[in-house]
Amino acid sequence: MQHFKRWVTSLILVPVLLLILIKGSTLLFAVVVSAIAVFAIREYLIIIFGNEKNPVSNTIKIISYTVSMTLVISACLGSWEVLFLILAMNLMALSIFVLSRFAVTPGIFDAISRQVLGVVYVPVSLSLLIFIKELEGGTLWIIWLLIVIFANDTGAFYTGTFFGKRALCPNISPNKTIEGSLGGVAAAMVAGFIFCRIFFNDFSLAFFSLPGAFLLAVAGQIGDLFESAMKRAAHIKDSGRILPGHGGMLDRIDGLLLGIPVVYVCLVFVL
Repeated sequence: MQHFKRWVTSLILVPVLLLILIKGSTLLFAVVVSAIAVFAIREYLIIIFGNEKNPVSNTIKIISYTVSMTLVISACLGSWEVLFLILAMNLMALSIFVLSRFAVTPGIFDAISRQVLGVVYVPVSLSLLIFIKELEGGTLWIIWLLIVIFANDTGAFYTGTFFGKRALCPNISPNKTIEGSLGGVAAAMVAGFIFCRIFFNDFSLAFFSLPGAFLLAVAGQIGDLFESAMKRAAHIKDSGRILPGHGGMLDRIDGLLLGIPVVYVCLVFVL
């Protein structure tokens, strides 16, 4: 039943996302991504403060949600300077928070360091999607990114289920295997090559996409394991329940968060 819910959720959400990507404006896409960022940063805060006796401060929540939305939507301006300004304002808001709570809140610097990590981890990475969309052929490259990550996850799951024997990271995720990891990378490279060959109609570009898909698949698996490590440290199985069959928003985009910068670097500095 869980597996069935996973596929149904994907079949509903994927067409909607593709419609927004292809037909919608960059601003509309940014609004959708910013909503994803807010859900993801909310789940991140729940996980990262999961072992604390006191819940995460509402002030940190408000700052995190505001910065997440602003970072992604401001990426529509295409200016890195604006993003750095927002990050500086985040630090300013956290500094004021420290000054107001330092006397009564032990370990306050530990709390704000976790928030800074979350902002870099979630909204900064997602904001790169807006920059990618504005590049030449950016919409197709985002679809390529999603397909490669999906193929990586699916290939790893089925290869690991039927052929997996050796654990990949037993201390973090006992069910993940080396065979599944290799199957995911292979599926990602094949899917990335076929997509480029069909939609870009360029054999040399499709061939060049192979190492890019390889790096993206590896980054995606590292991102998946990174989130698994956070959940294991907090003794949490899923980051949330917003997506039936998938768990939380962070469970669904954990591979994307480290994969997006890989694609951006390849498109801007390599191609």
